[in-house]
Amino acid sequence: MRHWTHPLKAWLNVLLESPCPLCQRSTAATFCLDCDRQLQRSALPAPAAQWQGQLPVFAWGKYGGTLKRVLAGLKYDYQPQVAQPLGQWLGQAWLKQGPKHLVHPTSAAPLPIVVPIPLHTAKLKQRGYNQAELLAQSFCEQTGLPLQRQGLVRIRATEAQFGLSQVAREQNLAAAFALNQSVWRGTRDRPVLLLDDIYTTGATVQSAAQILRSQGIKVCGIIAIAQAQY
Repeated sequence: MRHWTHPLKAWLNVLLESPCPLCQRSTAATFCLDCDRQLQRSALPAPAAQWQGQLPVFAWGKYGGTLKRVLAGLKYDYQPQVAQPLGQWLGQAWLKQGPKHLVHPTSAAPLPIVVPIPLHTAKLKQRGYNQAELLAQSFCEQTGLPLQRQGLVRIRATEAQFGLSQVAREQNLAAAFALNQSVWRGTRDRPVLLLDDIYTTGATVQSAAQILRSQGIKVCGIIAIAQAQY
């Protein structure tokens, strides 16, 4: 039966292949080799360049081109599978270039908890999943950081942020989030990393961070797959 091994493996590889979400070519990975290479060109050389100020930012890539298309597919075209490699790449970048005191904390400083930005229940029902939660799951699998899926809840449906001014974004997100009190028992002394798919003006994460900080929870920064370049 040994002579069947290679042909059987080849047939299994064919059967297990699926269309690349970007070009529709058959691939055994999430993205075909060409599209994977295009995505890697989106990676920022210094993802921690904006790790400063009251709410530091760590982002894997530049929002635009192929990466923008992938994130649009994740959010609007029911392509949840792309969250796995994106979160993995973000995690790899974090382990290599993240702040040392958070990547390798001392015994006196606990590991930060990753909290994804939540969707409102109506949008969650419509989409079927929270893209930030899927990204956070893959990120935490790569880094070993604990994940708090339901740390925040979105209590008010908001308009899409795209196209809104900075002031309009802040008004749109006023009182949009609340703390999920039941999941924070005994963990409020641990720092939090907020995770979102795209960081633009920061209005969304600022609103979420404000709620956490008002409850005595330290927010040490935001991690995102993509950051808009201005």
